[in-house]
Amino acid sequence: MTTTSVAPLTTADAEALVTAAVEAAEKAGVTVSVTVLDAGGHPLAFRRDDRAVLISGETSTRKAYTALQLDTPTADLVDAVQPGGLFHTLPTALDRPLLFIAGGVPVRRDGRLIGAVGVGGGAPEQDHGFAVAAVESLV
Repeated sequence: MTTTSVAPLTTADAEALVTAAVEAAEKAGVTVSVTVLDAGGHPLAFRRDDRAVLISGETSTRKAYTALQLDTPTADLVDAVQPGGLFHTLPTALDRPLLFIAGGVPVRRDGRLIGAVGVGGGAPEQDHGFAVAAVESLV
């Protein structure tokens, strides 16, 4: 049996993700907070902007955590938590509650999950776009 290793998300990668998300937001005239987690859910980089909505820092962390735990962009999960949806009764007894609002995106390298980025402060659709722009910038 052969296993292939994949480079983990580094602090430099995480800082680059934060910078890319912030730049995308600034181009749109939006102030955001950004959180980047490694594959184990540990924070690698964070930017909280005091000009953003007060809870945007917690929101960005929970969005990243949700994207990481469910290995799916949070924008794809919004309908799943509506009454009758797949996760409508999903328990929230995890380390931190999940947050099903667009803005959390998994980070992959060579097809493997290595972390997640969460963005909070703008409209959910904007936050999703900023997170996607950040992930797409990571080479």
